[in-house]
Amino acid sequence: LYYALKENKNVLPIFIFDTDILNRLENKEDRRVEFIYNTLNELKAKLEKLGTSLLILHDTALQAFERLIQTSNLTAVYTNHDYEPAAIKRDQSVQKLLAKHQIEFKTFKDQVIFEKNEVTKDDGLPYTVFTPYMRKWKNAITDFYLKSYPTKKYFSQFLSVPPFPFPTIEEIGFHPIAVGSGGHHYSKPTIDKSKISVYDKQRDYPAIHGTTRLSVHLRFGTVSIRQLVNTAFALNETWLNELIWREFYMQILFHFPHVEKGSFKKQYDEIKWRNNEQEFKAWCEGKTGYPIVDAGMRELNATGFMHNRVRMITASFLIKHLLIDWRWGEAYFAEKLLDFDLAANNGGWQW
Repeated sequence: LYYALKENKNVLPIFIFDTDILNRLENKEDRRVEFIYNTLNELKAKLEKLGTSLLILHDTALQAFERLIQTSNLTAVYTNHDYEPAAIKRDQSVQKLLAKHQIEFKTFKDQVIFEKNEVTKDDGLPYTVFTPYMRKWKNAITDFYLKSYPTKKYFSQFLSVPPFPFPTIEEIGFHPIAVGSGGHHYSKPTIDKSKISVYDKQRDYPAIHGTTRLSVHLRFGTVSIRQLVNTAFALNETWLNELIWREFYMQILFHFPHVEKGSFKKQYDEIKWRNNEQEFKAWCEGKTGYPIVDAGMRELNATGFMHNRVRMITASFLIKHLLIDWRWGEAYFAEKLLDFDLAANNGGWQW
């Protein structure tokens, strides 16, 4: 947004409800879709106070841009990097389409402090072990990486338009979730400094609300990673390390895209799984008879959230006690977690 406003006049924010993604979601009461929908509603209202609006499109990314090319005087598209294989492929196809029409496609780093090849081993190869990656990450950080963008001074560059219509959630193929069914308490990011300052002492106890609940905001970009890392440096190194884990898993996914479907360590593809479907069903429903496993799964099913320590316990139980393929569990978490992030979910299950 900063570069778009700084380099252009008549900047219009757009959001695409991508049918390539949405059509794969079987549950039409999806908390993530509702979270994004509510956040966009708030963002649109803020933009309209500035005299502009937010154009919402419901289509595949390619068809949405084809329509924009035909209906508007498009000269450049600005967006931020994504590190998931499907997203990289999508962005490449959009870039190709725009290039045919001499439209610039400019992409930037935003959701991480370091990306791609910015933190590598001395020989230029990517790290595959966290601790040396973390040390190099900390050695590489300077104040430059933690500054916020001075975007506000360029707000006059927004395109002046009357408010655009906002589709109902039904028009994009979903249903509103009844209040009380969990998940709705996530609407705004709260950076609770008192919680962060004792994070290292409380984070391992599932009965305590000792985690920040900011993962969903990091996932959907409703909080700044720069702001959070600044806070972590000031308050709690253990919490900082968790933010670095997130970036470690993103660079693993970027450099080793085979992890999306196969084992990071190839020899683990040789494991002979039992894959008992009744036992998997009991795990999904929180009916294994192991109280902490069941508590975690029931919380996940009811709210879309599970405590980080309990994620480890439930995953370990599925793989090592029941000998069920980690990909079954990964797919179930992907369907249920409000903060689902391919890199973090895959990385956690592989670990």
